[in-house]
Amino acid sequence: MAILERFADIIKANVNVLLDKMEDPSKMIDQYLNDMMEDLAEVKRSTAGVMAEETRTKRLVDENQADVAKFADFAKKALTAGNEGDARTFIAKKQELENVGAGLMTAYAAAHENAVKMRQMHDKLASDIESLEARRKMIKAKVSIAKAQETVNEVSAATEKTQGAIDAFSRMEEKASQMLDEANAMSELNTEPIDKAKALEEKYASKGTVSVDEELEKLKGELGL
Repeated sequence: MAILERFADIIKANVNVLLDKMEDPSKMIDQYLNDMMEDLAEVKRSTAGVMAEETRTKRLVDENQADVAKFADFAKKALTAGNEGDARTFIAKKQELENVGAGLMTAYAAAHENAVKMRQMHDKLASDIESLEARRKMIKAKVSIAKAQETVNEVSAATEKTQGAIDAFSRMEEKASQMLDEANAMSELNTEPIDKAKALEEKYASKGTVSVDEELEKLKGELGL
């Protein structure tokens, strides 16, 4: 049956392989579960139809067997009553029904096999969904941890970059200090040297100078004033 082949393909889907291909498992797992639930609903409807067909063919087989037994009983009663012709008619009908019953048995066997397969696929898909539901929280937790780790890595990289800038700033500061020291030294070198002898000359020359008051007193003394 084509429907069996279709649902066999659904059941063959490997959850782990699909998860490996997902770009964002935390989002894709929800989508995958939704898809599986839709598949399960379709499988459930189809399984119910196949099981109903099994029930219908089984009912036809049971009814056929009941009719065969009924006409066999009629044939016995006809013979007991001495009506061989009637017995032949009943036997012919019984044989006709037995031929039909053989076909019904074949149909029932196929319907039963299909129903078993469909039920197995239905149960497998339902089990996969239940398992995936249980793993969903774990998968989402792993994704959250992975994203948090990515953030930590990004911050760590930014911190390293900042440290590099700080180191460069320190180097520039040291270089600026060196430039200032060199400029001050150059300024000092450019200043005219101090003549120490001249400075001493001015110091001692001032000691020999008489003030106006002293000279005035001396002059008064000379004049007797």
